[in-house]
Amino acid sequence: MVNAGRYTEPRGSSNRWLQLFLSVACMVMIANLQYGWTLFVKPISEAHHWAVSDIQIAFSIFVALETWLTPVEGWLADRLGPKLVVAAGGLLVAFGWVINAWADSLALLYLGAVVSGIGAGAIYATCVGSAVKWFPDHRGLAVGLTAAGFGAGAALTVIPIREVIATSGYSAAFLWFGLGQGAIVFILAWFQRHPLPSEVPSAGQVKVNQSTVSYTPGQVVMTPVFWVLYAMFVLVSASGLMATAQIALIARDYHVADTVIMAGATTLTVALVFDNIANGAARPLFGWISDRIGRENTMAIAFGLGGVSYWLLGYAGTSPWAFVVFAGLIFLTWGEIFSLFPSTCTDTFGPKYATTNLSLLYTAKGASAFLVPLANILEAATGNWRGVFLATALMNFVVVIMALLVLKPLRTRRMRLAQQQPVPAE
Repeated sequence: MVNAGRYTEPRGSSNRWLQLFLSVACMVMIANLQYGWTLFVKPISEAHHWAVSDIQIAFSIFVALETWLTPVEGWLADRLGPKLVVAAGGLLVAFGWVINAWADSLALLYLGAVVSGIGAGAIYATCVGSAVKWFPDHRGLAVGLTAAGFGAGAALTVIPIREVIATSGYSAAFLWFGLGQGAIVFILAWFQRHPLPSEVPSAGQVKVNQSTVSYTPGQVVMTPVFWVLYAMFVLVSASGLMATAQIALIARDYHVADTVIMAGATTLTVALVFDNIANGAARPLFGWISDRIGRENTMAIAFGLGGVSYWLLGYAGTSPWAFVVFAGLIFLTWGEIFSLFPSTCTDTFGPKYATTNLSLLYTAKGASAFLVPLANILEAATGNWRGVFLATALMNFVVVIMALLVLKPLRTRRMRLAQQQPVPAE
């Protein structure tokens, strides 16, 4: 409530910080399903003599289902609440990794990816949806912290998983980490809930422009704003995936991968650590900035710096420390898409159906993955990575223009119309 211009937390505000903690904790528990997978590939290949390319199909299946089914999972969370959806997700991620532990065929490994992908998507969509509902006044920061749990959470388990694989085998790591992570998520799920109206700040306490109308998913996909956001998401996500998916290969082509630069660590090792830190930090950092200066203005700053970072890595990143710094800047100006776009989506279309709506937008990540092979085609055609980085820089600059000259006026017009002629909710 507002009192003589001073900000006061709403009644029950301690509940929302607890809810945020629960969401971040759940995201940390599923982070290594994606970011820890690389540790299992070689041991699986050595144990079963399967081709690495065949094993990596399981990872592609996981990412596809973790992304593309979130609208359905978000719809369930909006209607049933977060408890059941997150609890089911916890059971599925545990079961998926147990299947991986026992998989003696590629078919079973793929089944494990299906099950864990569905579970991870349910947890991801619901936790991000919870953050945007509880924190209209700090939406960018809250979503950023939640997304950072997924982006950087694997840092807590990478070393333990590696040790278990080394001492007991990859099956033991799949089994015990799967059961442990799934159990923690299942328990935390029963403490999660959606906020009551009295537990969130009033409109007068929110600094960024937000819709007073909640649009249904059917109404959202009929608006130009949604598709502009979708196109922007695809461009930024694809540019990041094009570069970051090739970091190790680029370092080798630049002849810096194995150069020792710090405390016995090679350029590639230092770069990967720095990249993960930057990727996690970007999400709450730019989310917090966007709560203060607006979503589109923050997008222009972040993606403008991103475009410069891609160009620098392509044209000036051939020395070891330059490679580390410029690659880290790419991650720092890419990871924030997972806080800025969900926040913008909910600001525009309201909180009631937020989990479903932002999940529809999140499918852009899956769509962007289909553009990633173009980087390899371009590199093969030109014989170097400069063309790839020039293309990714231009993609970011296009998004900057779209944010300021297309998205911003469209969103302003949409909110003005909503105030004049509210859209009836289903």
